[in-house]
Amino acid sequence: MTFFRHPESSRPGWLLALLLAVAALSPAHADIRPLDRIVAVVNDEVITRQELARRYDETVRNLERQNTPLPPRATLEKQLLERMITEQALMQHARSTGIRVDPAQVERALQRIATQNRMDLPALQATLERQGQSLETLRSTIRNELLIARARERDVDNRLTVSDSEIEGYLQTQAQQGVESEYDFSHILVTVPENASPEDIQARRARAEDVLAQLNRGADFAQLSASYSDAPNALQGGAFGWRAEGKIPTLFVDTLKTLKPGQVGPLLKSSNGFHILRLNDKRGLDATLSVTQTHARHILIKTNELTSEADARNRLLQLKERIENGTPFEELARLHSEDASASRGGDLGWLNPGDTVPDFEKAMNALKPGEVSDPVQSPFGWHLIQVLERRDQDVTQERQKLLARQAIRERKGEEAFQDWVRQIRDSAYVELRPID
Repeated sequence: MTFFRHPESSRPGWLLALLLAVAALSPAHADIRPLDRIVAVVNDEVITRQELARRYDETVRNLERQNTPLPPRATLEKQLLERMITEQALMQHARSTGIRVDPAQVERALQRIATQNRMDLPALQATLERQGQSLETLRSTIRNELLIARARERDVDNRLTVSDSEIEGYLQTQAQQGVESEYDFSHILVTVPENASPEDIQARRARAEDVLAQLNRGADFAQLSASYSDAPNALQGGAFGWRAEGKIPTLFVDTLKTLKPGQVGPLLKSSNGFHILRLNDKRGLDATLSVTQTHARHILIKTNELTSEADARNRLLQLKERIENGTPFEELARLHSEDASASRGGDLGWLNPGDTVPDFEKAMNALKPGEVSDPVQSPFGWHLIQVLERRDQDVTQERQKLLARQAIRERKGEEAFQDWVRQIRDSAYVELRPID
């Protein structure tokens, strides 16, 4: 995303005179193209009309692919501009607090997108261009998303705590309910700014009540989500997909339990603002009592300014050759691994499905006991993986507690993330200018 400062503040007088002279010599019928202009100022950066137009065109294409009725242009542009302002405030916060994104990580993400669509990068670029987009725009979008994700991880996720009493309470609730329910639902959020006045709160409530009234009259939920919701998934129709009730805020669960598929619940109020829920479907969630566990160890080499991707991979190839020639894996892990497991000879213990990132797990699952992988790339760096043994194991009480902790963290994390976004957005200096 490119931003421009006021051109008038730095344009030399002679350049302005030259531009006027050229204009005077131009034919009367010459093409006149309006200059781009500013539609919003966010702290010390700006958002331009062209940037908003590009986001609008991209959003319209996505909504049309989803067969979602389009909101009025003015309504959608207003929504998109607010979203861009929030994103810009979050990115500024991330950069100003020292967060950087490794270009190699962006390229890996691009490659994964191409691979998932069964393309190489040139084919992906050609596809994007046919859709009126560009590889550089996608690259910038990925970079910005990674920037915000790292800020969230540092400022929100890493500060979450789950107490033993919360875990025990969660497990007791599960035991009382028997099989946990799972809900497929959609959500519209009308946020209330921090320290909002009573008048502001009432105005937001009125906006949410108007949306609810439209839904009760049969309006399209996805269209109203795109028009009015302040939630991150607003342009996806507000869809959350299937969520176990332990991973949903209690406020939501209490309402979803009372709804039949297709019904919209009453207006809900939380610290974030006003919520509207629609239940799409509901089902029982049968817990798997037995899983295949893998006992594995690894050696991790991280990439940074001093260690390139190629250097990390080559170092691991050399270590694998030494292992094949008889050097104990655990000895090399203690000497070379850049993971906390190095002191244990790289031992990760017994791993359940989902305990590791997908790239690591896929490579690990392809190995036989005793086998050592080729270098494997993940978001953390490059790994050598050795599988020691496998077993089918009943889910133990310790595992149940871990799942409970993850569910509670996910639920609390979403609430904390919304608070964090609102605080950063409210603390930003924002100046809105006419769009038209």
